[in-house]
Amino acid sequence: MDFRTDEEPEKTKESPSSSFRYNSPLVQIILIGLVCFCCPGMFNALSGMGGGGQVDPTASNNSLTALYTTFALFGILGGSIYNILGPHLTLFAGCSTYVLYSASFLYYNHFHHQAFAIVSGALLGVGAGLLWAAQGAIMTSYPPINRKGTYISIFWSIFNMGGVIGGLIPFILNYHRSEAASVNDATYIGFMCFMALGAVLSLAVLPPSKVVRNDGTKCTAILYSNVSTEAFEIVKLFLNWKMVLILPAAWSSNFFYTYQFNNVNGVLFNLRTRGFNNVFYWGAQMVGSVGMGYVMDFSFESRRKRGILGICVVGVVGSAIWGGALANQIRYSGFYKGIQSAGAAVAWQVDTHKVSFMSQLIVNWVLTTVSYPLLLVLVMLAVKEDNNKTELETI
Repeated sequence: MDFRTDEEPEKTKESPSSSFRYNSPLVQIILIGLVCFCCPGMFNALSGMGGGGQVDPTASNNSLTALYTTFALFGILGGSIYNILGPHLTLFAGCSTYVLYSASFLYYNHFHHQAFAIVSGALLGVGAGLLWAAQGAIMTSYPPINRKGTYISIFWSIFNMGGVIGGLIPFILNYHRSEAASVNDATYIGFMCFMALGAVLSLAVLPPSKVVRNDGTKCTAILYSNVSTEAFEIVKLFLNWKMVLILPAAWSSNFFYTYQFNNVNGVLFNLRTRGFNNVFYWGAQMVGSVGMGYVMDFSFESRRKRGILGICVVGVVGSAIWGGALANQIRYSGFYKGIQSAGAAVAWQVDTHKVSFMSQLIVNWVLTTVSYPLLLVLVMLAVKEDNNKTELETI
């Protein structure tokens, strides 16, 4: 997303002595991590059960299609709204839509009407665009320049702990209901309580003007460009060869969730063990984020070498995972190969139309594998060894 700074970092007269001050970047990153722990983290646990905790995934698939459709739009508009509302209102408005989404499945548990789930999914797409715009501004401007990888790994670990704890909720509350048609009301109420807590916590996140680093510098305020400028810049991105190389990685990064949640967790596990499996799924993301944070900050002095190593690690591990999935899928031989579309909204609809599990696995594996060599080309050609710069070389 396109953004600019409105001022250079200022330096206070005295350098703060502790990283654990309320107005320190570390504490603020932990706070935004806790907000995402409660909201998108719990959302991940909910969607990770497959079908939103329902045996029939149709309502969940349709709601997620609506969600990612509006998210695609408000992912662009979110930055401009952040400029107007600031971090508090942007985060609070975004978090509130997560509560509504969980409430829609509580409603569906009793009345089995999809309309509420679909509308709430569309509204959550709006809220998610707002939340991640604010999160992006915070993660970009608050951490010290030489520790961004570490701070991102701290955020990602806290955020994914939401999926771990959220996975325990359906596991515990449905322990004796493994053959039920859906998770019980208490499961959805539990998710709603965490999400409401996240909305309240979002009000504690400080604006950049009040955050001071340990060296005494103030964080630079991030200002996203306006809607018309940003829309024009996004069109230009498709003519930028660097962005074209990123497209497969960006496209595939959410595509695989449909297959993994609905067709692996939702089919191979019952209501009780879906939640337990979620604990390991999101826990593994925590471990991975810590490892990648180390690689990106400390493995090599050269930024290019760090980038190449990071892509190689992700490529090898990712290919091994899809290879294991293929070995698992062969218990289900006989499915025919189909053609998949792309993008998160399309992926959920693909599953609704009962495309075979084998086809979804193959497409996901190919999409992610194709992205690795393209990212390597990007790092080798575009990343410069100037440690004073934090972005890719501009054209």
